[in-house]
Amino acid sequence: MKYNFDEEVERRGSYSTKWDCGSLLKEMGLTERFDGSTIPVFTADMDFHCAKPIQDALARVVEHNVYGYTAISPHDTPEYYDAIINWFKRRNHWEIQPEEIVYVNGTVEAVKQAILAFTKEGDGVLINRPIYTPFTSTILNTHRTVVNSQLINSDGYYTVDFEDFEQKAADDNTKLFILCNPHNPTGRTWTPDELTKMAQICEKHHVLIVADEIHGDLVRKDTIFTPLATLTGYRSLITCTAVNKTFNLAGLHATNLVIPDPGLREQFKNSCGMVLPSPFTVAAVIAAYNEGEEWLDQVKEYLDDSIDFVLEFLKERMPKVKCRRPEGTYILWMDFSAYCLSAEDIRRKIYVDANVLLESGPQFDSEFGEGFERICVPTRRALLNEAFTRIADQFEGL
Repeated sequence: MKYNFDEEVERRGSYSTKWDCGSLLKEMGLTERFDGSTIPVFTADMDFHCAKPIQDALARVVEHNVYGYTAISPHDTPEYYDAIINWFKRRNHWEIQPEEIVYVNGTVEAVKQAILAFTKEGDGVLINRPIYTPFTSTILNTHRTVVNSQLINSDGYYTVDFEDFEQKAADDNTKLFILCNPHNPTGRTWTPDELTKMAQICEKHHVLIVADEIHGDLVRKDTIFTPLATLTGYRSLITCTAVNKTFNLAGLHATNLVIPDPGLREQFKNSCGMVLPSPFTVAAVIAAYNEGEEWLDQVKEYLDDSIDFVLEFLKERMPKVKCRRPEGTYILWMDFSAYCLSAEDIRRKIYVDANVLLESGPQFDSEFGEGFERICVPTRRALLNEAFTRIADQFEGL
C-alpha cells in the first residue's frame, strides 16, 4: 500500500514525550519555552503513522483483551526469533542463531546493563564524541570513567583518530567501548575498513565492544550499512538491534541484543536478570520484521527527500550553517559557529524567539559542541519548512 507521510498526525494529547511533556523538558533543561506553538524536532521519534501490518498485529492483541506476563524463548516462540533472524539475513547477510538473541527493554538500558555486567566502578568506558548524550550520562551514573577518543571533524565530515583511539583502548583501565553505527549525531555510517580497524584495536587490548546499531536500517539509498558482527570473528562483541527507530516503535522498548559468545551471554543474562516484553512488543516485532519492509522503503525515500530539502533550504537561506548530508540516521548535525554568536545567543534565537526545539551541541560534546545543534527530521515536510523558516528569520542579516 501507499503511505502518506505528508499527512498531519495530531500527537498532542497522546502522552508524547515530544509533544506533551513541556514541563518535563523544561525541568530537564532542554528548553526555556514550550507552548502550543512550539515545533519540537529534537528527538529521534517519527511523526508518521506506523506500518499497517503493525497496527493490525497490535489490534489483535487488544482484541484478545488479556495482558498478562509475556515471555519469549527460541523453543516456545520461534516465530519471534525467526522474524529477527530472517530480517538481518535478508538485508545484511548476517547469520544469527536463535540462542544468540537476548531481549532487553530499551537500548540505553541494554548499554547500562552491559556496563554493569562487564565492568566495575572506576573502569573506563570508551566513546567517540560528539556522541549520543545518554551514553555519557549512563557511564557517569554507573560510576564508571568516561574515556573519550574525539572524532576528527574535517569540514563536517567526521573520522576516527585511530592513533588516539588505540592509545585510549590500550590503557589497562579501559574495559568497554560503545560503538555507535550509524553514528549519532554526525550521521557517519562507518566503512568496513573503519569498523575492522576499531575491532582489531579492541581485540588487541581486550576491550569489549557494545555496538549500538539501532539506526542501521535508516541509511541513505546510496549507502550500505555493515553490521560489525559480519566483519570480524572477535567474540567480545554485543550488538544492539531494535525496531524502535526503524519502525517508530520506541514506546514499546523492543531491543534485541545479539551476543554470539555463550560465556558473555550467560554473564549478561545473570547480571541483568529476567526481562519480559509486553504482548504488544512481541506482536510488533514479528509484524515489523515480517511485513514492514514496504513501509520502511517508502519512509526512507521520504526521509532522503526531507534531508535534501533541509540542506537546500540552509544553502539558500542560511549559508553560514555548515551541515553535511548524513550517510545514516535521520539526524542533521548543524554548525552555527560562523555566525560568531555565543551558544546561549544561538539557543535563545532558536528555542525562544523561533520557538523551535532542537538539541544543543554541548549535550553531545561538552568540549567542542558549542555552536552546534542537532535536529531530527522525521516529520511532515510542511512542518520542517515552518521550523526552518522561523529559524532563518531570526538569523536574517547576521
